[in-house]
Amino acid sequence: MKKVSEQSTSRRNKQTVSSTSFKKLTIQSFEQKEKTSHRNFVELFPLEVSLKIFCELDIQSLCNAAMTCQSWNRIIENCDHLWKHHCLTVRAVCQREIDGDRGNGYSWKVTLLRNYWKSIVKHEWLCGKYSNVHSRSGLPEKSMYPMDVDTWGEILEAELER
Repeated sequence: MKKVSEQSTSRRNKQTVSSTSFKKLTIQSFEQKEKTSHRNFVELFPLEVSLKIFCELDIQSLCNAAMTCQSWNRIIENCDHLWKHHCLTVRAVCQREIDGDRGNGYSWKVTLLRNYWKSIVKHEWLCGKYSNVHSRSGLPEKSMYPMDVDTWGEILEAELER
């Protein structure tokens, strides 16, 4: 009886060992697959395809993508063309500013960075968002942005036309 008990214990130990070995092997195999499957599309696709994908992103998503990893950042930071579409959208509100910056040799990205928030504030003023505000205390905190005299002149003209 003792011999039967020892044999069954021995079998259980072997099964446990083989089960543990199988689990380790499976986990190692899974981890290796994970490492190879985490390669990003920038490393897998031709540069033109990656640029086409990045061109579809809005400004916030493009900035977030640039912070994702070094390979994405390198492509996004070094391809000025990715910023052109967004800069031209801002130009609808800040034409004089955009044209001036581009004329001074600024890249599309730098031009966009210099004028993005200004365009948002200027657009809100031109649309009359602050027309019924009676004092400075009635203005939201982010309603002001350093703008030149010509820009404030545009805003005043729009306000007078209302």
